[in-house]
Amino acid sequence: MNATTTRGALLAALACVLVGASFTANSVLGDYPYAGGQFLRYGLACLLLVPLAAKGSAARLRALTPGQWVRLALLAAVGMVGFNLAVIAAERTAEPAVPGVFVGCAPVVVAVLVPLLDGRRPQRAVLYGALLVAVGACTVQGWGRTDGAGIAFSVCALAGEVGFAVLAVPVLRPLGPRLLSATVCAVAALESAAAGLLADGAGWLRRPDAVETSALLWQAVVVTVVGFVCWYMGMQRIGAERATLFSGLIPVAAACTAPLVGTGSYGLAQAAGSALVGLGVALGSGALTRTGRGGPSVIRADGRTPPAAAFRGNGRPEGRGDAASGMPE
Repeated sequence: MNATTTRGALLAALACVLVGASFTANSVLGDYPYAGGQFLRYGLACLLLVPLAAKGSAARLRALTPGQWVRLALLAAVGMVGFNLAVIAAERTAEPAVPGVFVGCAPVVVAVLVPLLDGRRPQRAVLYGALLVAVGACTVQGWGRTDGAGIAFSVCALAGEVGFAVLAVPVLRPLGPRLLSATVCAVAALESAAAGLLADGAGWLRRPDAVETSALLWQAVVVTVVGFVCWYMGMQRIGAERATLFSGLIPVAAACTAPLVGTGSYGLAQAAGSALVGLGVALGSGALTRTGRGGPSVIRADGRTPPAAAFRGNGRPEGRGDAASGMPE
């Protein structure tokens, strides 16, 4: 792996570890209005992200087409607000492991869907790595009690996880990771407010207590601001297919941190699943690809390795380095 792909892999891994470690924060928000919590989380994240956006952000937003704005609205509705709502709905009749197992299959779906949308064939190394990641994630979480509704909402959660990566691909280049994160957080906050007013009326938002405030701050500052920017910066460098491989680290991080707060244990199954996830990530990301000194570690869809190539937001190899690509940070 060259410097660009290594940095991209580390950024994607950090983002997924932060999400996995945030499950404890989610557990203390069970009594807080869902839409109100999402509004506070994404609204605060947007306010923190706006100063981080590069100069010329207003011009880049004005240059977006109506179709790109629709895509941003879908990204926020499906990959953010809808995903969280689907997980909560699934856990009403299913044990948490059930939606986790379905979401763990996201790398396989993305490994197939993104190349097809891009007019190329899925890469075998990425697909095999995604299968190992999915099996490892399922091994870490196990399976639990569920019913038809739990499975249906778990499938919706899977769609949300896939949409969070796939829908962002065409808008990552014109906006860049920071502005994209700020924009979708603003849209998600507005969508949450609208959903809360329609579903809960005046009770959609209330003042959180001290514990809920801490959990919402963690979600907004760490998981959303830091996690989203790292995720899209990683996806910018290694592509959606390889970045989504690292989502297998979400259940691994959750399993590793659960014993610290007394909500679970880390045993043989979790260790075996973690090893499978690590092997799948290494295989699919190209870390196991043998290259010559100074050579690239990424592979084109036709099996050849282009000189000084790095995977960008749409999965196509481009010139190494951020300045060379002209993509905003």
